[in-house]
Amino acid sequence: MKRYILTAILTGATLLAQPVVAPTAATVGRVRGEDVNNYNVVHWFETGYRFHSVDGNRGRYRSDVNFGNGVRLLQSHLTVHSKEGHGRLFDEIALNTQGLGNDPYQSSALRIQRNSLYRYEMNWRINEYVNPGLTTGTLGGHFLNTRRQLQDHQFTLFPQSSFRLFAGYSRNTQDGPGLTSVQLFDSRGDEFPLLAGIGRRQRDYHVGAEVGLMGFRFTVLRGWQQFRESTPYRLEGPSAGVNANDTTTLTSLSRAEPFEGSTPFWRFLLNRETRGWFSANGRFSYAGSRRNFLLEEAAIGTARFGAAQNRQILVAGSGRRPVSTGALTLGFHPGQRFTLANHTAFHQVLMDGDSVLRDFNNATQLANVLRFQSLGIRTVTNSTDALFWITPQVALYGGHRFSTRRIRSREGFASGTFSELFAATQQNRLHSGVGGLRLHPTRAVSISLDSEIGRADQPFTPVAERNYHALGGRAQYKTKSLLLAASARANYNFNSANLFRHSSRSRNYSLDASWTGRSWISFDASYSKLHLDTLTGIAYFAAFEFLETDRSFYASNIHAGTATVRLSLPRNTDLFLGYSRVQDVGDGRAAAARQPAFSPVRTGPEAFRIAQTFPMSYDSPLSRLSVRLHDKLRWNFGYQFYRYGEDFTPGMGYRAHTGYSSLLWSF
Repeated sequence: MKRYILTAILTGATLLAQPVVAPTAATVGRVRGEDVNNYNVVHWFETGYRFHSVDGNRGRYRSDVNFGNGVRLLQSHLTVHSKEGHGRLFDEIALNTQGLGNDPYQSSALRIQRNSLYRYEMNWRINEYVNPGLTTGTLGGHFLNTRRQLQDHQFTLFPQSSFRLFAGYSRNTQDGPGLTSVQLFDSRGDEFPLLAGIGRRQRDYHVGAEVGLMGFRFTVLRGWQQFRESTPYRLEGPSAGVNANDTTTLTSLSRAEPFEGSTPFWRFLLNRETRGWFSANGRFSYAGSRRNFLLEEAAIGTARFGAAQNRQILVAGSGRRPVSTGALTLGFHPGQRFTLANHTAFHQVLMDGDSVLRDFNNATQLANVLRFQSLGIRTVTNSTDALFWITPQVALYGGHRFSTRRIRSREGFASGTFSELFAATQQNRLHSGVGGLRLHPTRAVSISLDSEIGRADQPFTPVAERNYHALGGRAQYKTKSLLLAASARANYNFNSANLFRHSSRSRNYSLDASWTGRSWISFDASYSKLHLDTLTGIAYFAAFEFLETDRSFYASNIHAGTATVRLSLPRNTDLFLGYSRVQDVGDGRAAAARQPAFSPVRTGPEAFRIAQTFPMSYDSPLSRLSVRLHDKLRWNFGYQFYRYGEDFTPGMGYRAHTGYSSLLWSF
């Protein structure tokens, strides 16, 4: 038994170097497991081969799907339980993995515990992230291909008692190549591609305790976060830039901008959940962030008019960002028919410190300096909600929400012998009311109607909520084998500022159905439509002219639908079929208005007309077949097709065939 468990643990530790996609829902082997000495063991593994082919934009495929070819441990499951609940070293081991063996999305979860003494939990994940970037002008000069690895460890002492101690550690890293661009040597200069080596690290340590007494549970947590980023940028060789016809060139460029900081924090939680007439939940947290940063850049080249350039930039600074938050929720339940809840919360963040920008021009011997001092934001919210059941079938609810937010800033500016200090304060108040109706005319039918209206006096941005209202409703019919549901929601907002007017409308509709008619068949389907349109004033430069009276109209009409069928066929065969489709029809513009591929940069109203809608379509049918060959063996085959296209940006679409063949087995 010891050798069996040791082998299982070592196998799991080896698999921690890889992650998951679990394509098969079926299991093999005995449901209740097998007895080995004083333990019960349940285990199975699914191993197979993935295949794929792509026609079209591979960068977009890798950004959306990213599955490749190769042998994988698609998923695995192992549990070891002590039969009497009193093992010598442990009472439970549980290990689950997915996608190990170079899948782009891999994960492992491990739990080891001994009842009443300790519990250890570990989660490990890898995400392969690819971002082909947007094409800016005639330059596709942005790209990211990184691997993010995340791990979390949590150890709890006395997990089932009223007094618990716990400690944890988390690590998050991101590494890989990137490509970005820089514009030199003025606002009308050329663009140049730069290579970047992404390197980001974040660590989190925490310890804490939890005490339960007289119906209350109090938790205190002390933690430390550390963050560091070191991403150097460089030019591989002399470059003429994107526009080879101008005189702007770049001979060499190097940029280093290391950034690091630490955030010690406290968290306090107080809960009281009883069956009586009163409940309370409170929390408070404080984090005192400290940051240090440095940016050093040196560029040598030729400007637009042929003048030699040798520019140096140095930006350095340090700052503090203390953040404090708190919330208190009180619930009152004087009877079965009436419930009253009040929630109060506050959030305060302060950013202060000194940052200095020195832009030194070796030719003119001039330097520009800018200093920043502080920014503070404080938000306080309060809400009261009541629910009253007039009869067992009819209930009314309503409430009032209030929030106030204050922003204060102090900014210092210095250039040569000149300096000046700017201070500003702005405050915003929002009042909103909610109300609704809940109906249960029969046990199978439930209906909910709700509404909200809000008014803000001084929204901070032209697109923020000011005068808004929302209406919504949901109806559901549910029996043992059938579920039908429908919902609708509409949101309207109007905001008028000194320079701009903004209005937005959104409407969401959805339908859901689920049916399990027999033990061998089940069906699920859903459909939703999301409509959004916004009309906003904009200001921009075009043809050397500042335009501030134009408007931007954006329209989106997204239709999304899914359908799945599960069948249990004769001869131990299970079949799963599915289909999903997402399409944004935009504003219905004809195809004649599409922008040709690799067209020159457009400015003014024509360019904004192109960008005011984003028609696209995506659909993906899939199937999965599972055949039980033996009590401990299954053969599985899965296939999925992806098709993606953008109407106004040719060259961004793709079609891909992906699938796998695997064996699910238990030994």
